[in-house]
Amino acid sequence: MGKRIYALAAALGVALAVLVGVSAGAGGTPGVSSKLISIGGTFPLSGAASSYGTIPQAEYAYFSYFNSLRQPGGKRGVYGRQIQFTYLDDGYNPAQTVQLTRGLVEQTKVFAIFNGLGTEPSEAARAYLNKAKVPQVFLATGASEFDALAKQYPWTIGYQPTYVSEGYAYGKYIVAQEPQAKIGVLYQNDSYGKDYIDGLKKGLGAKQSQIVDMEGYEATAADVGSQMAKLKASGANTLCIFALPKYTIQAFAIAAKLGWNPAIFTNSVSGTATIMGLATKSSSAQTTNGTIAATYLKDPTDAKWDNDAGMKLYRKVMAAFYPKGNVNDQFNVYGMSAAWTMIKALQQAGPNPTRASLMAAVRSLNYSDNPFLLPGIKVQTGKNDPFPIQQQQLARWTDGKWVNFGPLITG
Repeated sequence: MGKRIYALAAALGVALAVLVGVSAGAGGTPGVSSKLISIGGTFPLSGAASSYGTIPQAEYAYFSYFNSLRQPGGKRGVYGRQIQFTYLDDGYNPAQTVQLTRGLVEQTKVFAIFNGLGTEPSEAARAYLNKAKVPQVFLATGASEFDALAKQYPWTIGYQPTYVSEGYAYGKYIVAQEPQAKIGVLYQNDSYGKDYIDGLKKGLGAKQSQIVDMEGYEATAADVGSQMAKLKASGANTLCIFALPKYTIQAFAIAAKLGWNPAIFTNSVSGTATIMGLATKSSSAQTTNGTIAATYLKDPTDAKWDNDAGMKLYRKVMAAFYPKGNVNDQFNVYGMSAAWTMIKALQQAGPNPTRASLMAAVRSLNYSDNPFLLPGIKVQTGKNDPFPIQQQQLARWTDGKWVNFGPLITG
């Protein structure tokens, strides 16, 4: 079953060592009682995507912080209910995701699946959850299908900007700033990687012929050495890396080993300062310097946010509820941003929440004050708008830090 963590933050944020799960409340809604509301999700705490394993721990920390606060009226939590968050290790294995998700729904009796990570893992659980009418909300993937197929899968919604919109931003930038680019693409051979390619091609428009080679890898691959060698041999002078952190770091290291110095674009889900620091150590500053990525989150390594209220809150929560976590890891900022949004949706679902009222809430969000997102970025959905976050900004890796540039891009 993998590592199992049961998180129930009490008034002072203390986690229970053992928890059986919340039975249906008075209204018959699974996962809701007079004192608790239970949510859960699956994450790669181990395996090739384990860099993302810090995300649910940051979410746990933020829920714990929120549970410790007294709300108007003197009660703690959401309408007096403490948020219980259970997260399980699926190792980025879709088969495990399905098994563990069924356990969360049928045994732990969660109210909703929250922020489950990964495109293929989330795809694997989607049909089951929609048939059971269990909310699958704010998924930790930018695959466009989780928003675009809202009519087919009404109980599922994503969270972050889509990979298509991000790839589009890179394509538009290349057309405007690098007209002589010969583009090579390293991508994960699934919906995740192909979404980026789709967006890149849309952004390039009539210039799609500038893509001279695309090399895919499987999520279970040991390395991407052969793919990188082929990309260099293609004559590409621009490299787009649409890969998980493990393979992104490898790509930089192999490029340096090959003596290849293309202009590089790396996707946001691998483009944190922590990952880029590791990539620099495995290659060289010359290799990573100038890399471009998109972002929508505040960067805890950037001193310009030191006096920002949202960053002060982030550091406060990390110190009190996740002291072993890496405060400079932007994946933790991501986790808190998603937890903040989930709390807003739970509040919006009402004092007597049902799974249907939660979905009505996540389909009608309108928040511009998420403290962990870049200023100006909204979390907004509507009747004809199933995409929660649609804005992002480009950033350039410069002398060991990200430097944002240009306006917010709406995709």
